[in-house]
Amino acid sequence: MDAQGRGRADDIDPADQWVLNPNTGEYELRLGPSAPQSAVPGPRASGARGTSAAGGAARARRTAAPARRPGATAPGGEAAAPRGRGGAAAEPAAGRRGRRPAPRKSKGRKVLMWTGGSLAFVLVGVSAAAYLYYEHLNDNITSVSDDGAGTGGFSKDRAINILLIGTDKRTGEGNEGYGDKGSSGHADTTLVLHVSKDRSNATVLSIPRDLITDIPDCPTTQEDGTEKVIPGKQRTRFNQSLGQEDRTPSCTMRTITELTGLKMDHFMVADFNAVKTLTSAVGGVDVCLAKDIKDKDSKLDLPKGEHTIEGEQALAFVRTRHSVGFGGDLSRIELQQQFLGSLMRKLKSNDTLTSPAKMIKLAEAGTKALTVDSQISTIKKLADLGAELGKFDTKNLTFATVPVVDNPEETVKATVVLKQPQAQQLFAMVRDDVSLTEVKQQKKKEKAAEAARLKGSKAPASEVRVRILNGGAVAGSAQETLSWLQVEEGVTKSENAGNAPEALAKTTLEYAPDQAAQARRLAAILGLSGAAMKPGESVDNSQGLPAMTLTLGKDFKGAGVPLTTPSKVPDDVQKSTADKVECAK
Repeated sequence: MDAQGRGRADDIDPADQWVLNPNTGEYELRLGPSAPQSAVPGPRASGARGTSAAGGAARARRTAAPARRPGATAPGGEAAAPRGRGGAAAEPAAGRRGRRPAPRKSKGRKVLMWTGGSLAFVLVGVSAAAYLYYEHLNDNITSVSDDGAGTGGFSKDRAINILLIGTDKRTGEGNEGYGDKGSSGHADTTLVLHVSKDRSNATVLSIPRDLITDIPDCPTTQEDGTEKVIPGKQRTRFNQSLGQEDRTPSCTMRTITELTGLKMDHFMVADFNAVKTLTSAVGGVDVCLAKDIKDKDSKLDLPKGEHTIEGEQALAFVRTRHSVGFGGDLSRIELQQQFLGSLMRKLKSNDTLTSPAKMIKLAEAGTKALTVDSQISTIKKLADLGAELGKFDTKNLTFATVPVVDNPEETVKATVVLKQPQAQQLFAMVRDDVSLTEVKQQKKKEKAAEAARLKGSKAPASEVRVRILNGGAVAGSAQETLSWLQVEEGVTKSENAGNAPEALAKTTLEYAPDQAAQARRLAAILGLSGAAMKPGESVDNSQGLPAMTLTLGKDFKGAGVPLTTPSKVPDDVQKSTADKVECAK
């Protein structure tokens, strides 16, 4: 009889037969009834941790204490340690674990762990062994309020959106030479993770830190528990949505929602230490260089070829920008995406998932590295979330950078603005749960059905004659659309006809029967659905010639932004998938 069977026969929990050897860090199978196990050592442990009751008291003290913002410092200037990290792990009471599969068979619970600086997010299978110090891991986690900026929590029956932030705050051993001196910690690296409703695919949007955007007013919980509204800022760098003027991650959540239209479920924040500790815990991350890199700023010094990096070297890799691509932040984003894909592959490999020692190291590193919103501030909640996030295949995880162009208002180019309409098209795809890897057959069927509705010959753009009315869209939309149609699409026989007699919920295109070919061409240009096309009568334009009528309704999102969700990523959006090995150039 195997160990699992013998344990069940004696009414012994099989997980109790796997015992940690403190000398090797490995779990060993003990076929006899389990003796009391030695405590799993916690960080900076000075002795055995107390009983479960003591752990409960610690949690009570932690709950009563004011929430600490990421990177807050203790009196005297030293970095404040996350709450509850002071002791070794407590052994949970025997009756609390219930029946669990043996660790050697488990690829069990999934926990989302987060890195900082590069904001590498990873899904790690936590074995039953890690559960032995559940309370200890709980004490590692730091949480702050989302101030009502999120949805209140993810749901298993809808898509999931998580904001992932890496700050440039220099807390932690060995980080004095990185980041901005004296910085309160900006949103230095920001990713939006969208996991589809059916969990078949996921998209990660990288938001450039130097993107010029609007930061809304931010109701914020202060360290003493009071609340205040931090005034918003117009036309400023995105990275100032965190840290500046006491803004917390909840303000970055609000800024993302205003920018993309995506409502966030949760946030996770980390600093430089996370990259170092997580890459060391997993035994290093494989990277590839297409050329020699020697960057004096990041201190990365690696020859061309393949390498396995961890710790300080891994942090140097994800901070490198001057020696890759065009030498700016956008090049660094691409490098980080390559790193994240490799890290994902390593963490989901059997070499990692079947090693209890690695799982424990990862659980320790991940929970120490995280600052999360208070909706997911326990291992149980993180495990539930991780179970949902672990369902998609890495080949269907797409990294994409929000398309931007140099800020036209600057002589010396230092910031960027959204490239339109490509940015809005990308946001629309994510909002409407369209996979960037095209794994959803339903979307293909919808696209085919739409093409069937609009089938027939199309007139050349130069022959399309249309009057544009604003019927509920943002002020100036008619003129913006006119300029875009004439300059970008060649619809030169178009004109701005002012405001419509009444507001419409939906944009419509009215045309006469003999204008059907023109209507099909304009619908294709605008991304109109068949439902938006309204057979009717033509009207005379300012020259007395028959024209169609395009009325922009309240659903209008901007010139060039399709009113139907695009099924294809715009050509100039930089993207990659997590399953492919790429070399930094």
